[in-house]
Amino acid sequence: MAESFGSPSPMQPLSVGNVVSAAVRLYRSHLKTYLKLALIAHLWALVPIYGWAKYAAISGLISRLAFGELVSQPESVKAARSHVNPRLWSFLRVAFQVALYLLLIYIGLAIAGGILATVIGFVFGAILGSTGVIIATTLSIIIVVIIVLLGLTWFYARWAVAEVPLAVEENINGGESIDRSWELTKTSVIRIQGVVLVAFFVTLPIVLLLNYVPSLFLVRLEPGSTIYWIVYSISLVTSLIGGIFVMPFWQALKAVLYFDLRSRREGLGLQLREPPTQDFR
Repeated sequence: MAESFGSPSPMQPLSVGNVVSAAVRLYRSHLKTYLKLALIAHLWALVPIYGWAKYAAISGLISRLAFGELVSQPESVKAARSHVNPRLWSFLRVAFQVALYLLLIYIGLAIAGGILATVIGFVFGAILGSTGVIIATTLSIIIVVIIVLLGLTWFYARWAVAEVPLAVEENINGGESIDRSWELTKTSVIRIQGVVLVAFFVTLPIVLLLNYVPSLFLVRLEPGSTIYWIVYSISLVTSLIGGIFVMPFWQALKAVLYFDLRSRREGLGLQLREPPTQDFR
């Protein structure tokens, strides 16, 4: 019997926990397929430009496969790839454009936070003297961090599903896919921020174990030595493995978010494509 991933009510948004739980169930139910695709994507990522486009397209492919399960129109990898591959460069555009937007926003927020911190430092310094400088410095750091984190997560939430419309919908290009994400998420930012936060903590153990812990061994090694390059190579391999395990979960999560947003805003009359005339599985 197929497992139900959908919301019990199409007009009410899934809770933060339900979104993450649905993504976990999708990930576990199709673990072999998703991990195989993630491995291929990460190997392609080692190739500049074209490989990056392949990585972005395979990421979208995983989200399409997950979305197909959610709307009870499962596809084979081959069938889903036939939709995704012609949009290869559009997927790269989406990834590059969103990354560029977030970088510019980060710079802007950092500058704004720095200006505010300077004003606070000046005021406290003038009022309290040297003690005020210490207080102001502490407050400034806290304020800048809060401004940058809240600002970045807010904008990230608006583009959280930027590649999913491109992977799922017909007659849409990269720019329109980004705009589609912006439109769908406009009333759900706080909830999406919550989903991202919970998902971050779900994947944190894997990221720490495979991506960061191996790098700690490099701190006490002499750069350029044989043992350094051996440990460095091992660190790269474990980081690759970590990415392979984590990436499909995030793409499944985006598919669940996209399904939830469209279900609530547009009803359950969603179709991945016309009902297939043959069983692809």
